Amino acid sequence: QVKPQFESRENRKCGIFNAILYRTQVVAGINYFIKVQVSDAQYVHLRVFQSLPHENQGPRLDGYQTGKTRDDPLTYF
Repeated sequence: QVKPQFESRENRKCGIFNAILYRTQVVAGINYFIKVQVSDAQYVHLRVFQSLPHENQGPRLDGYQTGKTRDDPLTYF
C-alpha cells in the first residue's frame, strides 16, 4: 500500500517491490520498519506508520533510506 508513496517521493517506478524483513514498534499506532527489495541488487528501508483502527487511516510512509543491501541491518531511523 505504500509503494505509490515511495515511488512518488523518489520520482521513479519500481518493477520489484518485495518486503524481505520487518520489525515493529508500538506507539500510538504501529511503526513498521521494512526492508524492501526494489531491484536485483538494490534495497530500501521504509518506516511506515499505521494509526489505530478507530482513526480509519491507511498506512503512511514516514521515512525511507535508499542505497541499502540485503545484508544491511534493519534499525530504527
